[in-house]
Amino acid sequence: MQGDDRRAAAERDLARAGIRDGRVELVAYDPAWPALYEAERERLEPLLEAQEIHHVGSTAVPGLLAKPIIDIVALVDDLNEPIAALIDRGYQYPWAFNGTLAHRRFLCYPTASHRTHHLHLVDDRAELDRRLYFRDRLRADSALASEYVALKRALAARYPEDREAYTDAKAPFIRRVEDSRAGLDV
Repeated sequence: MQGDDRRAAAERDLARAGIRDGRVELVAYDPAWPALYEAERERLEPLLEAQEIHHVGSTAVPGLLAKPIIDIVALVDDLNEPIAALIDRGYQYPWAFNGTLAHRRFLCYPTASHRTHHLHLVDDRAELDRRLYFRDRLRADSALASEYVALKRALAARYPEDREAYTDAKAPFIRRVEDSRAGLDV
């Protein structure tokens, strides 16, 4: 029952923060996205003491259709240490939702209902490498990127008001690409 209570609290936390609210809006690639990432990376560097910080997600793949939210992943030694400083700098931290996560934390900026940035903190090199591999495969393989865009369009049409369902429905595609790294692609 404790796990169910924790999940229910996370659901309420996400709904209250607006994490699941809003339309799934896909836009054409914006060449300004790398500069927006770089500006935010510079702002985050002194707060994170990160080993590495990277631009990931669809906004990190030139030419790819994307939700206009810059995804940033940072490899850190301590997931919880930078949270207070990030909140002080305007990041939103859904407490209950993050309580359900292992080896990562999720924050958004400037608000949950109008996000321009997602920050994913990870303390596991394999998690970082997984995200970078997916990004790099999309950058290198235009056919794969086109397949992903078609999937994203179909899912945005199917789940226009449900960001979580949209994200969950992309997971099998992402896993298939990630599994290809280990030679598991079927």
